[in-house]
Amino acid sequence: MSRTLRIGTRRSALALAQAEAVAALLRPLWRSGPVELVHVVTTGDRLQEQNPAVAGGRGIFVKELEAALLTGGTDLCVHSAKDVPPELPDGLGLVATPGRADPRDALCGVTPLMALRAGATVATGSPRRSLQLLRARPDLRVIPLRGNVDTRLERLAAGHFAAAVLAVCGLERLGRASAIAEALSPEVMVPAAGQGALAIEARLDDPQVLRVLRQLDEPAAAFAVCSERAVLAGLGGGCAAPAGAYARRQPDGRYRLVAVVCGPISGGLTRAVLEQGVAAAALADRDALVETATQFGAAVVQRLLAEGAGGLLAESPAGEGVR
Repeated sequence: MSRTLRIGTRRSALALAQAEAVAALLRPLWRSGPVELVHVVTTGDRLQEQNPAVAGGRGIFVKELEAALLTGGTDLCVHSAKDVPPELPDGLGLVATPGRADPRDALCGVTPLMALRAGATVATGSPRRSLQLLRARPDLRVIPLRGNVDTRLERLAAGHFAAAVLAVCGLERLGRASAIAEALSPEVMVPAAGQGALAIEARLDDPQVLRVLRQLDEPAAAFAVCSERAVLAGLGGGCAAPAGAYARRQPDGRYRLVAVVCGPISGGLTRAVLEQGVAAAALADRDALVETATQFGAAVVQRLLAEGAGGLLAESPAGEGVR
């Protein structure tokens, strides 16, 4: 019996590019019928110019996509992994993480970070980014910036500020990599948890779809993203304070996880790093992978809290998104 595989996606240019990339991977694997995109408008799309806390808090880019999935309007959703809250609705799961794109943040403009003049204005909509920028260059002036990628780059080109910070992966997926003056090292700017990765969400009671989606899973990327998301979960759902987490596989096979929590009032920053070997068997089994990654992330949270992250968490207003 023919069955169309329906992929839920936001309608932004970046979301559509990401969803179509997944659809291209699935078409040769899905033998039951066509693969099509279903456009869904989210709260975050409607309120792009607002602070996430005002617009509805965490999950504003995924709630409507998950609702369509739960009601059977779609069979899977493609998210930017950094937009997905740690907690998922009952019956849904993040079942595949394709290979990860560049996770770094990009300084857009014409001048690298350390070459910007003192007092130069840098724009970003992210407290995580702004506080780490000021840690590296306390002489800069950081201002808020919202809107989609094209809107932000248009304002930069019009001279409203000297530079802006966006994600490298989004710029590359939209063909706008020429706007990058410098890809910032994760040692200078710890990325958002899951940045650069796609998260494929599906119903856990649909074995036909799950069997196909599992073929897209890339274990190294999945382990890294799961451990980063575990950091956010351990910090109170990921929305208590500006925070970042980034894991990567080292040449010796061990994983290195670095995380930061920033204080928006004090400007304080707590940083923790942990390295861990991961058995091949843990990566080969999805359940074991998630369990091991969760423990890895939890260990980093304990280090953050021991270094005073709790006080920084208390500085953030309720609902402030980690973006």
